[in-house]
Amino acid sequence: MRVTFAEELVELEDALQHEGELVVRSIQAATRALVENDLELADEVIAFDDDVDARYVAIGRGIESLLARQTPVASDLRLVLAMLHVNLHLERMADYCVTVAKLTKLAADNASDPKIVANLAEMGVRAEEMTRVALRSFQHRDILRSEALVELDELIDRANRRAVEQVLELDAEQREWGLRMLVVSRCLERIGDHAVDIGEQTAYLVTGEFREFTDASHPA
Repeated sequence: MRVTFAEELVELEDALQHEGELVVRSIQAATRALVENDLELADEVIAFDDDVDARYVAIGRGIESLLARQTPVASDLRLVLAMLHVNLHLERMADYCVTVAKLTKLAADNASDPKIVANLAEMGVRAEEMTRVALRSFQHRDILRSEALVELDELIDRANRRAVEQVLELDAEQREWGLRMLVVSRCLERIGDHAVDIGEQTAYLVTGEFREFTDASHPA
């Protein structure tokens, strides 16, 4: 019985990592669609969310089934609870990618500002990096790597604040586009926050105690 239970845990965690890779792909594509004003790619990001949602539902049902049939204790229970949280964070991160893609389409016909686009491109790269670090920290139970997310989060927060300053400098004709880009910036910043949340789950998994790395890390 325990062997089967252990195997199911491994399968669920593998599925979670795969879901994470799908989210990384969504971040990459959403960022590229925005920077290149690629509306077809934006549509692909929106459609691709169905794949992430399917994975999210499957993992949730798998965990629910596992808990109904087994009574995990100690570290096993922590892993199950941590996976539940990580699964939710990943699904929300993918949702933010969809929002970025939709805003890319809405703003496609408006005059853009190269500085703001470059800043958002940087944020997208950092959001992708943070997601990868969070996933690897969880996979390898690496607290030091998870704690490194705090410094990375500060970088993406700075870029978000810079976006606000840049939009305020726009002329009236670009203001509508700029306001949409502020929402994009916020979405990318929130992806970073969710990556920090996943890092916190790594620390919880290893130590058995939950603690927030930063006040900026909180559920959406």
